[in-house]
Amino acid sequence: MNWKEANLGELITFQRGFDITKKELTPGKYDVIFSSGFGGKHSDFKVKAPGVVIGRKGTLGTVFFATQDFWPTDTTLWVKDFHGNHEKFAYYFLQTLHLEQYDCGAANPTLNRNHIHTIPVRFPPLPIQRKIAAILSTYDDLIENNTRRIKILEEMARSLYREWFVNFRFPGHEQVKMVDSELGLIPEGWEVVLLGKLVSFQTGKLNSNAAKHNGSYPFFTCSQDILRTDTYSFNTECVLLAGNNANGIFHIKYFKGKFDVYQRTYVIRTLDSKLVTNYYLYFAIQAQLDHLKSISTGAATKFLTLTILNNLKIIVSDPKIQKEFASFISDVFSQIELLQSKNDNLRQTRDLLLPKLISGEIDVENLDIKTGEIAA
Repeated sequence: MNWKEANLGELITFQRGFDITKKELTPGKYDVIFSSGFGGKHSDFKVKAPGVVIGRKGTLGTVFFATQDFWPTDTTLWVKDFHGNHEKFAYYFLQTLHLEQYDCGAANPTLNRNHIHTIPVRFPPLPIQRKIAAILSTYDDLIENNTRRIKILEEMARSLYREWFVNFRFPGHEQVKMVDSELGLIPEGWEVVLLGKLVSFQTGKLNSNAAKHNGSYPFFTCSQDILRTDTYSFNTECVLLAGNNANGIFHIKYFKGKFDVYQRTYVIRTLDSKLVTNYYLYFAIQAQLDHLKSISTGAATKFLTLTILNNLKIIVSDPKIQKEFASFISDVFSQIELLQSKNDNLRQTRDLLLPKLISGEIDVENLDIKTGEIAA
């Protein structure tokens, strides 16, 4: 089968997204896609799925695939017409174009759809598109399955934290007297401590445009999604907390390893692991996210200042109970880290195959591959 040479606009046609801010979102079931990724839900949608979206302003070169009806924001371009080409293939194809190099903005990185429509490209006929999409989707499906397992493990850990440190039903609680504190009744021997006395705070130095789709290291921003980048500034165990969000939804994560951080994301580490572990801090801060939202500053965008975080009151348990909790949780997080490692390997393999498949270096024409209905 012959591959076709044409301009990108003959393969797919882009359209600018629709104006909406995070503050204008109303509760609903439809995904809202910003240039940095999926950014929340809304009660209405603009485009029927399946769909492909790329970053137009701010974060360039990012590519997203929507399996449900969605709202692409004005910081994105969405594919209005696939011209009979396979939607999932187009998603993978665009990842190989490194669209960030076509930045035509001055102060703010920007893509011009009329400009990128003229990019010369070479792409295969539809049967080969389906095969390529099926191969790459297999890797993404495995990654998604592992991600679901990670979420289940995280919920198990949260449930244990709530049982022991919120409901105070920890092992041996029947023999422990409850005493007054500024946060209400707590077990005797436990104490209320300001977060600033327990941890160190750092922030990243990168802008959001540092994100690279196939980057080597996790890149933590204020978004729920974990992006990728080519650098790392940290190699540690810590809690990562978003420092701002339009709706006051401050995403929090635990991570151990090499990573980089957006300039408004906090890297939080215990000062004394014998007093309080990073595991415990992760759950203790997570349990107070609603409170942090209520005391955050700012109007259009909500901020967590160092003053707010330093003065956050944390219940610190008896060291023996924390040690026992850590022994349970470390097993759960070991499983999570294993799944994350598997995902990293799957991503690396997929990303090695991606350009070879898209360019035709790996010929799939004569391979017996079940394609199925993978677009919708």
